[in-house]
Amino acid sequence: MAAPAVVLLSGGLDSATTLALALEGGFAGHALTVRYGQRHAVEVERAARIASALGAASHRIIDLDPRSLAGSALTDAGAEVPKHRDEAAIGAGIPATYVPARNTLLLTLALAWAEGLGSSDLFIGVNAVDYSGYPDCRPEFLRAFEALAACATRAGVEGARFRVHAPLLRSTKGEIVREAVRLGVALELTLSCYDPAPDGRPCGACDACVLRARGFRDAGISDPALDRR
Repeated sequence: MAAPAVVLLSGGLDSATTLALALEGGFAGHALTVRYGQRHAVEVERAARIASALGAASHRIIDLDPRSLAGSALTDAGAEVPKHRDEAAIGAGIPATYVPARNTLLLTLALAWAEGLGSSDLFIGVNAVDYSGYPDCRPEFLRAFEALAACATRAGVEGARFRVHAPLLRSTKGEIVREAVRLGVALELTLSCYDPAPDGRPCGACDACVLRARGFRDAGISDPALDRR
């Protein structure tokens, strides 16, 4: 019987590929999506379709009060998502799209569900190579969270060793695209845009769109999500 694991699934390229890798690794992947008032909430609908298409063991959507995550261009209606930045500027600092403590909150929710499932494995699609400079996408954050899980849960205190798997941590976007193709991820369903149209059409100009475009370019593959535009 496959061991259960909780996989954070936003609906984007990286998280969809991470779910596929967890499943390929023999885990029963329970996908967790969090709706926290993000302006790219169409990702939540995409996440449900991706979880179904990949064969996740289950898919749960949790709502957080968006007022608790104010202070980001992704959650504040009056804030502007940075666009048309050159690649040298992306990752040079922490951008306006940083959501305060987001991955800490998401992993905490995943940890709670995992402990209830009797699982000690969490998967997250963070990347520290082609990324936007977020502090909660770095190796030191992941190791610190594992240490937290060891002393903050009943299972951890009783000897369980929680592991935060980040299989894409040191991959380039091009490598992630090629891996997604190998795994059969429905790339046309994935959405990596910070400011999409209501129907999910990517803006093509935000940092996430720029990084995604470079990934497909480096992989020598056309992006099937653009056919939806």
